[in-house]
Amino acid sequence: MARIFKPVLIVLLGAAGAAALVFGVFGGRVELDGAGVPAQVKFDAPEAHYEKVEASRAQPAPAPEPTPAVIPAAAPAPPTAYWTDFRGPLRDGHYTQTKILTAWPNGQLKQLWKQPIGGGWASFVIGDGLAFTIEQRKAQEVIAAYDPATGRERWTHRYDADFQESMGGPGPRATPTWHDGKLYSLGAEGHLVVLDAKTGKLLWQKNILDDNNAENLPWAMSASPLIVDDLVIVQPGGPQNKSIVAYSKTTGAKVWGSLSEKAAYASPLLATLNGQRQILTMTATRAVGLNPADGKLLWEFPWKTDYDVNSSSPIVVGPNQVVVAAGYDHGAALVEVAPDGSTKTIWQNKKLKTKFSTAVFHNGYLYGLDDAILACVDAKTGEQKWKGGRYGYGQLLLADGHVIVTTEQGDIALVKATPTAHEELARFTALDGKTWNVPAIADGRLFVRNTREMAAFELGAP
Repeated sequence: MARIFKPVLIVLLGAAGAAALVFGVFGGRVELDGAGVPAQVKFDAPEAHYEKVEASRAQPAPAPEPTPAVIPAAAPAPPTAYWTDFRGPLRDGHYTQTKILTAWPNGQLKQLWKQPIGGGWASFVIGDGLAFTIEQRKAQEVIAAYDPATGRERWTHRYDADFQESMGGPGPRATPTWHDGKLYSLGAEGHLVVLDAKTGKLLWQKNILDDNNAENLPWAMSASPLIVDDLVIVQPGGPQNKSIVAYSKTTGAKVWGSLSEKAAYASPLLATLNGQRQILTMTATRAVGLNPADGKLLWEFPWKTDYDVNSSSPIVVGPNQVVVAAGYDHGAALVEVAPDGSTKTIWQNKKLKTKFSTAVFHNGYLYGLDDAILACVDAKTGEQKWKGGRYGYGQLLLADGHVIVTTEQGDIALVKATPTAHEELARFTALDGKTWNVPAIADGRLFVRNTREMAAFELGAP
C-alpha cells in the first residue's frame, strides 16, 4: 500500500504545485457563480486588467467614416434623458421609448462598440447624451461618463475606495442615478457623490455609513439612490431612525431618517398604492412603504430570508398590490395593502425564487429568474405557467412584449413574454466572464457590462 500511496501523493503534490504556479504567475483565478459554485477559471490578474482598461481609455478616437458627398449628413437627434434610473425611468425594468428588433439577423444584434471596463456590478444610466456607470480601477472607485454612440470616455471622477469580497469580487455595486443634469452615485463603502453630469465637477459628497453610524453589508452598499422631489433617498441601514435616509438633493443636508434596522441590497422605487404616493423598498427583514415627505412608515410586510439577503425590489401589480420575492429557497408572495396600512397575503409559494434580479410584470404575468431558470407566474394566483431556459443568475428587462435576458455567462437572449410557453427567439454571446449587471436600454441601444467588458448593441427597430 505504501508503494502505491507514495507515487500518488507525489503526483497530487506536483499537480497542486503546478496549479499554484499557474495561478500565481499567470494571474489565474476561479470565478464563483451565483450559487457559490466554481464556474470558470480566468487568467487576468486584476492589476493587468486595470492597466488594460487605462490603455484603452488613452487610445485616440478613431477618425469618423466619410459621408458620401451625394448624401447630406442627417442632423443628429437631440440627446434624451430617458433611462436615467436603475432598471429604467420607473425602476420597473420596462423599456417603452421605441419599438425594438424582435427578429435578430443570424440570431444576433449589431454591435456598436465593445471595450474593457473596471470591476463592479453597477449598470448604466443614460441622460442628456452621456452614459454613466461606476467601476473599480486599482484602489479607486471611478465614476465614468461615456459617449453612448462610440463608448469613448468623456470624463471620470475618482476617489480612494477598494471594497473586496471573495464571492462577488471587488468593486461598487449600486447604479448611479441621473436627474436634472446631476449624477448621484453611491460606492460600495458608502461614498455618496453628486456630480455635474456634463463635466463631472464635484457638487457635494458624504459617506452615508459614517454619517449614520452604520456598518457596511457583507456584499456592500448596493441600492441605487432614488430622487423624489427635492430629496435623494439612500439606505445606509443605521440605528435610531437611520436605516433609510433622505438628504437634500441640492445641498446634502439631512432632511429625515426612518426605521432602525439592517439595510437590504434592493433599490427603492417611487410608486402609488391606494392613491397614496410612497417609497417602496426592502430592509433586511421586511417590505415597507414610506411617506416621501417625512419617512413615516405607511405599511410593512415581514420578509426575512437566509443571510438577510433581500436583493429584489418590490413589484407593483395593482392599485393596492405588491409582489415581493427573494432567493435562498424563499420564493414570492402577493401582498395586498389596505388604506389603513394593514396587509394581507393573497398567495405565497416558491415558484419565483429571485436572488440577484427583480422580475418584470407584463399583462398580468411575472417573468423572472427562478434561481437560474426563467419562469412565468400568474401574478393574480401565483400559478407557474412555465419554466424553461437556463440563464444562470443573470438579469432581465421587458421591451416591446419580449424579455431581454443577460445570462450569467455573458449571453444576450430574446424570449417572448407570453404565458403560453417558454419561447426563446435568439441568443448570442456578448461579453466574456460572469455577468450579474443589469442591462440598460436608451434610444434604441442596448448597453451591457460586467467586471471585464462593456458593449453596446443596436436594438431599436428601423
